[in-house]
Amino acid sequence: MRHNLWNDEKASQFTAVASDTPADQALALRVYSSRLIGSDPDLVMHGGGNTSVKVTRRNIHGDEIRVLHVKGSGWDLDTIEAPGLPGVAMDPLMRLRTLDSLSDEDMVNIQRSNLLDSSAPNPSVETLLHAYLPHTFVDHTHATAFLALANLPEAEDAIREIFGEKAAIVPYIMPGFALAKKAAEIFEADPSVECMVLLNHGHFTFGETAKESYDRVIDHTNRVEEWLAGRTGGRTFSCTVGRNRPATADVLPTLRGAIGAARRDHAGAGTALPVVDLRTSATIAEFLERGDLAELSGRGVASPDHVIRTKGRPLVLRQDRLDANAIAIAAAVAEYTDAYKAYFSSQSKRIGGGKTMLDPSPNVAWIEGAGIAGIGKDAAAAAAAADIAEQTVEVMTLGEAAGGFHPIETDDLFDMEYWSLEQAKLAKSKPKAFGGRVVMVTGGGGAIGLATAKAFADLGADIALVDYSAEALDKAVATLGGSAFPVQVDLTSTNGPADAVARTAGRFGGLDIVVSNAGAALQGMICDLDEAEFRRSFELNFFSHFALARAAVDVFRTQGAGGQLLFNVSKQAVNPGKGFGAYGLPKAATFFLVRQLALELGSEGVRVNGVNADRIRSGLLTDDFIVKRAEARGVSVDDYMAGNLLHAEVEARHVADAFVALARAERTTAHVMTVDGGNIEAALR
Repeated sequence: MRHNLWNDEKASQFTAVASDTPADQALALRVYSSRLIGSDPDLVMHGGGNTSVKVTRRNIHGDEIRVLHVKGSGWDLDTIEAPGLPGVAMDPLMRLRTLDSLSDEDMVNIQRSNLLDSSAPNPSVETLLHAYLPHTFVDHTHATAFLALANLPEAEDAIREIFGEKAAIVPYIMPGFALAKKAAEIFEADPSVECMVLLNHGHFTFGETAKESYDRVIDHTNRVEEWLAGRTGGRTFSCTVGRNRPATADVLPTLRGAIGAARRDHAGAGTALPVVDLRTSATIAEFLERGDLAELSGRGVASPDHVIRTKGRPLVLRQDRLDANAIAIAAAVAEYTDAYKAYFSSQSKRIGGGKTMLDPSPNVAWIEGAGIAGIGKDAAAAAAAADIAEQTVEVMTLGEAAGGFHPIETDDLFDMEYWSLEQAKLAKSKPKAFGGRVVMVTGGGGAIGLATAKAFADLGADIALVDYSAEALDKAVATLGGSAFPVQVDLTSTNGPADAVARTAGRFGGLDIVVSNAGAALQGMICDLDEAEFRRSFELNFFSHFALARAAVDVFRTQGAGGQLLFNVSKQAVNPGKGFGAYGLPKAATFFLVRQLALELGSEGVRVNGVNADRIRSGLLTDDFIVKRAEARGVSVDDYMAGNLLHAEVEARHVADAFVALARAERTTAHVMTVDGGNIEAALR
């Protein structure tokens, strides 16, 4: 059941920071109630909803004009602010109703040309529908319960049973001008209704206040949930989307590699492997055991706009495929892509051509015994597909139990999938250099590790941050905006490196680049060191890197698309310092490991490189240590840190830049890049 979250005190906090004009006060309440709706993803899954408010403003000439503030493209309701509700002059929109037809392109152009702020985002594709309803506040949602209701075979009878004559029923029409006109006509036939249900689509409420419309969103959704519970043996559900992820899943790198191969066949050799986001729960496990799973997989999507993120059907991997081998999984992916190509060919003939086929590989997989996976170009896209897939499981389960799940037909599905306005949502910007690449950084809580993670993340990579310290990890993840995946593990333990790799693959589906950076410097004269301490230094500074590399290579081989290993080697590997033998010796071994791995893995497309850094404020070089070293040399701290040929301090970000440069150097392997500002004694031959 949905909870009504309206709070007058919180609402007043929004109006208090807005100007005193009636328009801005109304817009502030629109922002507040939009956030309430967006805070429950069950209501508006990944852009599956929009809100609006009608106000009066003065234009540059001082004339009063009617303005519609409606959700703009690229904004999420849970975090929306006033700029996310661009204002559009209403009178030109209202005049459009006199037209018999209007192309999507002309509709978008007219909406943009009537924006109050020309730099504002595109108004929602359902702007005209919001405009043509007379109410001040309008809310459009795609709640799970309403999707189950709207896709029933006898949906109209069910809607009448629940709402009587208080709900207007609109047949399925693609969003845009035609839907807006039809919905307005149906509303005007009975203006006493308090909501509209769009068959196979969603729910509209409205009111003269933000609270009235929001109250109806919650009340109506709960009434539908109660009705469904009465027909499904009392089944209730709560929004658990995105909360349940298994720790590991062995099948994911195999699946990722197979789908990656299909994507390369479609888009070219440089195409990144997809990211895979696996979800599991008792509900999902029960669903995957259904005897009618194959038939359900071909039914379609819960809401038409889902198709651009999930495609029209999932890849179904039954246990017999999983128990066979990687060839069987690759064959299943090939069968899926062949079926998609046939679907595109048939539909292209129906519409007379003019469309370019999208990537034919799956965006969702139903994996028996493992869970439901979202598949996308990066973690955000995979998560969106997984979220929608989770919701679809609930919609299908509720719908089938209450009378049947029967969404839009194949022709309508194709028209939505290849609708230019929907495609524009997924093609807003050029992919970043490391978009879709999964990068693991060990020692991620330290200065170099964190700087390296940030450098890769800024270029679009999805980050797994590994560290021994949970506290350091928490701080590092917070610094990165909460987007990195934390892996707290002791890399010197027997299973630590393999566990770190498995958990990363379980979160993202696999692994592309490892930055093996973890380490610590033990001081002491080599002949005086305790042997156990010496061995512990080797465990961390060499053997953990070696074990991590082997675990990563296993994943690289499973994916079949190469990979990268990047090592933090250190100046001590080539220019030993007095009292640092316990650190320099394992680092020298790691230096050799770079060359040996590069020699042995090059033919598999795995590149292996390292960075030889020196005198960085990280780990060994604490503030106290720097002061002592500077005093011992009779120089200032600044002069000590800039004691190189360039007379400039080398920072963690410079080391990070070197790792990124090596990762981008497509034809470079077995190379160690020096980042020390110039130290002839440590120069490599």
